[in-house]
Amino acid sequence: MRIAVTYENGQVFQHFGHTENFKIYDIADNKVVSSNIFPTLGSGHGALADFLKMYNVDILICGGIGGGAQTALAQAGIKLFGGVSGNADAAVEAYLSGGLDFNPNVMCSHHGEGHTCDGHHEGEHSCGSGCH
Repeated sequence: MRIAVTYENGQVFQHFGHTENFKIYDIADNKVVSSNIFPTLGSGHGALADFLKMYNVDILICGGIGGGAQTALAQAGIKLFGGVSGNADAAVEAYLSGGLDFNPNVMCSHHGEGHTCDGHHEGEHSCGSGCH
């Protein structure tokens, strides 16, 4: 099994569509056997789902994530555990022990200027129409 975590400075990065790195963990016998950091090269949410599929990821642990990205992950067959914060390694260990604190109804909540979940800005989109 492979688990990917949105990753920045040892922590679970809080905006899936803007993550610059994934830390991917190889799991055997319910234990981490190896992990590596992979740069995303600035891809958007659809491309990020394809990136994870290319690396044979089964599970994604992340912070905020929008509906469009959730759909792309589901279509790629990747199980999502969103709304997670804190240390990336600890999140994976918590998942493996059955104690990961996640939000099954997570939506994006960390946005830059000009982007909002509950409104529509010119040149932008709302979460309901495919937020990354």
